[in-house]
Amino acid sequence: MPLIELENITKSYPLDGFDLKILKGISLTIENGEFVAIMGPSGSGKSTLMNILGCLDKPTSGRYKLDGQRVDKLSADELAEIRNKKIGFVFQGFNLLSRTSALENVELPMVYANVPEAQRKERAEAALAKVGLKERMYHQPNQLSGGQQQRVAIARAVVNEAPIIFADEPTGNLDTKMSIEIMDLFTKLNQELKRTIILVTHEEDIARYADRIIKIVDGEIHSDERVVK
Repeated sequence: MPLIELENITKSYPLDGFDLKILKGISLTIENGEFVAIMGPSGSGKSTLMNILGCLDKPTSGRYKLDGQRVDKLSADELAEIRNKKIGFVFQGFNLLSRTSALENVELPMVYANVPEAQRKERAEAALAKVGLKERMYHQPNQLSGGQQQRVAIARAVVNEAPIIFADEPTGNLDTKMSIEIMDLFTKLNQELKRTIILVTHEEDIARYADRIIKIVDGEIHSDERVVK
């Protein structure tokens, strides 16, 4: 059974009396443990697709099964529960709380999951150690480099042991050296911890870290190819 299964997914928004079609019948499957990159030009629909895949938005029509469960008709609260249990997010802008330590930022998803305080601290420390920030866990974001902030965001994404990590342009604010380090970390999460990684990017060299590249053009799948390494 696929981890993710989309069948004829569409997404439209009302605009000046007509429906603006963003996604036009997307069908695809993603297996557990895959590393997939979604590419496309600005306005192609790739971010809209990621929002639906990540249960941040619902399709206008079509079927979406996540880990065998139909999720396209769930309520906002039900989708929030799925996100907390099954999905971790990493964004281009890091999305860290500015006046909060790295440790407290990583603990945040566990607060929502009602994990006891002592266990939260232990798991957050372990997650930060895994991304190489054991010595920086009490630093606030403004005391960390961009690459270090993104490592905090990755630790936060994996600390609840979510099986799926969505990364939206995770290297967009980083230089080349730091981008390589971050992508090597995603590769490690995929290969060693068996996390399913779904990466949205417009950069071909970043996409090629994945094992499969799906290209979206004008709201439709233009190509879906395995990466030869």
